[in-house]
Amino acid sequence: MTIEPPAPGEPRRPHGPRDPGDAWVVAPTGEKYWGRFGAAGLLAVDAERGVLLQHRVSWSHFGDTWALPGGARHEGESAGDGALREAAEEAGVPDAAVQPRVLSVLDLGYWSYTTVVGDVVSPFEPTISDPESRELAWVPVDAVSGYPLHPGFAASWERLRGLLAVRPAVVVDVANVVGSVPDGWWRDRAGAATRLLARIARLAGTGVPAEQLELPEHTWYPEWTGVVEGRARSADEAPGIEIVRAEASGDDAIAEAAERLVGEGRQVTVVTSDRGLAERVTDAGAGVRGTRWLLDLLEA
Repeated sequence: MTIEPPAPGEPRRPHGPRDPGDAWVVAPTGEKYWGRFGAAGLLAVDAERGVLLQHRVSWSHFGDTWALPGGARHEGESAGDGALREAAEEAGVPDAAVQPRVLSVLDLGYWSYTTVVGDVVSPFEPTISDPESRELAWVPVDAVSGYPLHPGFAASWERLRGLLAVRPAVVVDVANVVGSVPDGWWRDRAGAATRLLARIARLAGTGVPAEQLELPEHTWYPEWTGVVEGRARSADEAPGIEIVRAEASGDDAIAEAAERLVGEGRQVTVVTSDRGLAERVTDAGAGVRGTRWLLDLLEA
């Protein structure tokens, strides 16, 4: 739990043992920022109810304003883990209820704040679970700017709001990627596909740099779809990846997946070095990356 010190003139509130990260960072110009190792917050997005906001208690820094559940990161803690931990501590956000979509980082050099924008995949009701929250509420996106916002959140809200419509997806031509590396895949196509899907699952958990997807901000967590065909159809499941087991043509299944995702408003990238397939999915509105693009990401 991270509890900020009281605002000037307010009595100090009791708290438990502090983490080394619970300290101020002083800018060269004198401003103070909370979190020795930086800070992070969660912008949880519910398709039906809006975004989750925290009404901060009056004694907190910039008290009685609305902002995101968040706080100081612990030493050695990733920004994503810190944001989800703080959201659990301050708003009762359950584990695995939110799927990260993008990390947006404000980096001042001497201090950073990371906003984790995530989609609610298991609906929940927030609960006040520490002294820092006066109220928790799902707020419609169009109504957020009408609230008295924390200055830092107010300064970033319009930029963050612009990210809510960006939903990247990657469709992988598994046979094409597997076949691009002469590692004996022809002896066990299902095994080779399973190994590739497992590597993609790890990448899905760490995210893709924005420049690799030609998107704004820092790190994105696209929706991944792997299409397997023929003898590779018996490949094992992989966490975090939708696996399409093509009944007939793998190219047809890939084109259909791309068309469906484009129709749902996703920014779709298809991974294949097959020129004919690349033309089909481009005509459907998807972008294309060759197999080397994915292999480089996996190796990185």
